[in-house]
Amino acid sequence: MTSNETPDSSATPWWISSQAPLTQYESPKPKYRISLLTAITMAIIAGIVGSFVGRSTMALTSNTHLVSTTNTIERKPDSIAGIAARVAPSVVSINVTSSQGGDTGSGFFIQNNGYILTNNHVIEASLGGGEIHVTLSNAKSYPAKLVGHDTAYDLAVIKIDVTDAPALQLGDSDKVAVGDGVIAIGSPLGLSGTVTSGIISAKNRPVNSRGGTGETSFINALQTDAAINPGNSGGPLVDLSGAVIGVNSAIASLGSSFSGQSGSIGLGFAIPINQAQKTAEQLIKTGTSTHPIMGLSLDTRFTGVGAMIANQPGAVVAGSPAARAGIKPGDIIVAIDGNPINSPDQAIVTVRSHSVGDKITLEILRGKKSISVSLTLIAAK
Repeated sequence: MTSNETPDSSATPWWISSQAPLTQYESPKPKYRISLLTAITMAIIAGIVGSFVGRSTMALTSNTHLVSTTNTIERKPDSIAGIAARVAPSVVSINVTSSQGGDTGSGFFIQNNGYILTNNHVIEASLGGGEIHVTLSNAKSYPAKLVGHDTAYDLAVIKIDVTDAPALQLGDSDKVAVGDGVIAIGSPLGLSGTVTSGIISAKNRPVNSRGGTGETSFINALQTDAAINPGNSGGPLVDLSGAVIGVNSAIASLGSSFSGQSGSIGLGFAIPINQAQKTAEQLIKTGTSTHPIMGLSLDTRFTGVGAMIANQPGAVVAGSPAARAGIKPGDIIVAIDGNPINSPDQAIVTVRSHSVGDKITLEILRGKKSISVSLTLIAAK
């Protein structure tokens, strides 16, 4: 009832009215009269019945119990949980010890006979005579030997003595699209078997990182917002079919939070698996790998748009593809195969995303003149 409503006095029993009736009217004679004795008897019977009903209700309540369910949650094979369950047994934790210190990271089986792909910077501490140990998802530990490593691409292959390793399926990183769902699995901060998910945020990100030896690696990276932290390095980035599309390698960070190590801010980078697979196959076959070059040096201090060939003697190697194409010191590369080049790092990673023997076309600025030249990439010595 709201404040502006008027009570319906005709519907309100007089015995709960706030005022007694002013005038008494004699009621019509009822058809039936109830004696005082009868009224008392009926009241007693009603009390007995009410007491019985109350006790019966309490008895029923006291016998009530909760019912539990045994239903199980069905997880589809293509769900994140389903993919993680399939991929996790193929992911390993790597621990490196040496007289100069150690390092930890992740890796994954690429062949059933124990070959594991990881980052060069994960095993770098072992190059001076350290030891590498691998721990599987079932907690079994094995010593590992270094098969080969490549600083230019920040990749390495190690091997343990097993014959039935659960090798992962390798996908096609060229077919990845921005927005595709991805899952990262590894051992961030030593927490093995950690699973994170996200999307591909960008492709062809020029990323460079410097290892402990001071050598710089250049990556034409896949960018993802799946959480990647120190220790994830070398682990797989898989698509929603469970196929590997990248090797988690680097993060961008604004600061340190856990034990002095930088944490994820949603900017992680992975080496495309197409490049990683080529390098891994070379390392397994020969212990070494190559990367393509044009035969020139770039000016890393150049801040304009494009990549400037260093304006100094020897910047264009005599007899190199660049020299045969007529490239000169001071020229500025502004596009490769029609794709804009905005920095020296981008020029390097674009070239390294190709294979030895590939032919590429450069758009060059020489003063105010635009020139188009073609050359065939050769292997670095």
